Amino acid sequence: MLTGEIQAILSNAMDVGWVLEPEAKRLFSLSGLDVPQFIWTKDAGQAISFAGKVGYPVVAKIVSPEIIHKSDVSGVIMGIEDGEELAEAIKRLSTIQGYAGILVEKQQKGIELIIGAKIDSQFGSVILFGIGGTEAEIYQDVALRMAPLREKDVESMLKEIKAHQLLEGYRGSEIVNIGALTATLIRFSQLIVDLENSIESIDLNPVICSSARCIIADARIMLKK
Repeated sequence: MLTGEIQAILSNAMDVGWVLEPEAKRLFSLSGLDVPQFIWTKDAGQAISFAGKVGYPVVAKIVSPEIIHKSDVSGVIMGIEDGEELAEAIKRLSTIQGYAGILVEKQQKGIELIIGAKIDSQFGSVILFGIGGTEAEIYQDVALRMAPLREKDVESMLKEIKAHQLLEGYRGSEIVNIGALTATLIRFSQLIVDLENSIESIDLNPVICSSARCIIADARIMLKK
């Protein structure tokens, strides 16, 4: 069920056609999904103060209604280790077209996964899960199911991807919290059913999963025209 706050986020983004990342993350947080603590600001002092509280390293990202794909404009700066580096990152990002501030958040550790949804005119809500990050389009190692998902659907999706061993601690890597991942997929699929009349697609890439949690590190919501 969509709350008034969620509906307001969608309504406010209609003119642009998609939901800016900070607002998308707020929507997901309101829906019970795990997102990093972040700040959206134009003030370098506020950003540096925030980073000092959450701890370095942090990530800084451009927020602009004119930039859907941040990587196309080098709009994501990772591995920022101190306030001086963060101030320099803000200075550079502020020159990008349509600058509406920066998003700063703690850099996460874990396996990068992709979770997405597309509203198909014939089949309805389709949920995608697979290996994420910048190589997602290259490997295309994904599983698809109709929403809403049940536990047995998630179980089969995790086994279906070719790189499923990465979730199990392949060659000493950290084991993914399968319970947290399952809960994330089920909750996300339920949200998609609620949003079906408002959206065209959603991409969560990456969702970073560790032995402790699965957290949405980047998000894009495209609205129906």
